[in-house]
Amino acid sequence: MTVHEAFLSLGTNLGDRVDQLRSGCEHLRREGVHIVSRSSVYQTDPVDFLEQSDFLNQVVRVETAASAQDLLAICKRIERALGREPGGIRFGPRPLDIDILLYDDCIVDTEMLSIPHPRMMARRFMLVPLVEIDSNLRDPISHRLFSQILAGLDEEKKVTKFLTTSC
Repeated sequence: MTVHEAFLSLGTNLGDRVDQLRSGCEHLRREGVHIVSRSSVYQTDPVDFLEQSDFLNQVVRVETAASAQDLLAICKRIERALGREPGGIRFGPRPLDIDILLYDDCIVDTEMLSIPHPRMMARRFMLVPLVEIDSNLRDPISHRLFSQILAGLDEEKKVTKFLTTSC
C-alpha cells in the first residue's frame, strides 16, 4: 500500500466554527485519512464575496492511501455530511470547505481537480497556516518556497491567529 502526503485547507464561517473544524478532522479520521500535523486556527476576512462573516481556517498535513481523486471525493462527502449544500454563492458562506492544497509533489490539472490549489498562491489564509506547518515546503511548479511566496503577498486581508489547535 502506497501512502501519500497531502495538505488540506479547512475553512468555515457558519455555525459553531470551532466545532465544524473539529468535526471535519474527525470525519477525515473516520475515512482513513491520518492527520500527521495541523496548524493553528486563524480567523480571516472573507475573500471574493465580502458580505459574510469572518472565517476560521486551518491547514492539516495528512497521510492517506487514497488517490488524489479519491481524496477529493472524501473531502466533498465530508462537506455534505456537515451541511454544505451544492450550488449556492461561489465563495459564499459555508459550514465547512475542504480544499486539497498539495498531494505529494504531484501536479494535477483536470476539470474536477487542480493541484497545487490554483488560488493558494494569492491567499494568505492558506499560505500562513501551510508555512506554519512546514516552512521548507516548495511549490511543485515553480519550486519556490511557499514562505517566499507568502512574503511577497500584500497584507490587505487580515489573518489572525485564533486558537492554537482544533482537531
